[in-house]
Amino acid sequence: MPDFNLNDTLNLMSKFTLRRGWNAAKVLSSYFVSKWTGKPIQWGYPISVSFEPTTSCNLRCPECPSGLRAFTRPTGMLQQDFFRKTIDEIYKELLYLIFYFQGEPFLNPGFLEMVKYAHAKGIYTATSTNAHYLTEENARKTVESGLDRLIISIDGTTQDVYTQYRVGGNLEKVIQGAKNIVKWKKELNSKTPFVFFQFLVVKPNEHQIEDIKQLAKEIGVDEVRFKTAQVYDYEEGNRLIPTIDKYSRYHKNDDGTYAIKNKMGNHCWRLWHSPVITWDGLVVPCCFDKDAQHKLGDLKKESLKELWHNDNYIRFRTQIQQGRKHIDICANCSEGTKVWG
Repeated sequence: MPDFNLNDTLNLMSKFTLRRGWNAAKVLSSYFVSKWTGKPIQWGYPISVSFEPTTSCNLRCPECPSGLRAFTRPTGMLQQDFFRKTIDEIYKELLYLIFYFQGEPFLNPGFLEMVKYAHAKGIYTATSTNAHYLTEENARKTVESGLDRLIISIDGTTQDVYTQYRVGGNLEKVIQGAKNIVKWKKELNSKTPFVFFQFLVVKPNEHQIEDIKQLAKEIGVDEVRFKTAQVYDYEEGNRLIPTIDKYSRYHKNDDGTYAIKNKMGNHCWRLWHSPVITWDGLVVPCCFDKDAQHKLGDLKKESLKELWHNDNYIRFRTQIQQGRKHIDICANCSEGTKVWG
């Protein structure tokens, strides 16, 4: 299935306003100027933001802090009034809102109301789910909320393979949830959300790559996308590292150990355009800082526009440019250097 979808792209483009376009141009140009000069220049405000609806999750995936119940930070739910206050401040510049970080978004009872609020502000909204809560009612409400993109994590086409990573999951519920969304899109004559299966390729499921494409076609989801897996203990090998090189973040050395493929350039697009906000208002550099160890600000104490240019952000962007490989959360990253990646 193609990576480009015309309806989804046109929908995203429709969210642009003159103000958002000008802001995006300023952010993009400041990123390239920073690369050329080696100085952390930042113009404009975030183009996109990731908001964490909750840290709670119903599954126990082996490489996920939510699944492992391994957080050192508190578990909780994003509150609607706090969310609305932040959106009211930044929506005129904000193009894209990502409703996930850790946890399962649909466990937050106010989640779809927050989607509605952002949709009413003309922001492109996206979320990622394990699809266990996409009942008939929730599927209808999801379509009605105006959600633009729905990522369904499905890492196997048979129950035994699926649960080798999605520990505690029920594949039948995931498939039914996807069917419910497709059904209600048709019932309500809605082009949104754009739905795709996200298949995290690991060794136990790599033989089902073609099967997931067929399953998606049968259900009627819009696309399948394959994602490489982040593995914490990879140096000596790991049962999850796939044998298909294309889908692995790691390569095997001559001595049998493993290393990350990424060359780790001293720049990161995410630090220039897209902060991550935890459920309780902490602002962190990106989705790899799962435990919020690199706190750049606290929205309970200052606004996002203020902290976007604060000393903490300047210091962290400087560290990225001086030696990204020395920052712990960057060590396992495969994405941050790509613009729009």
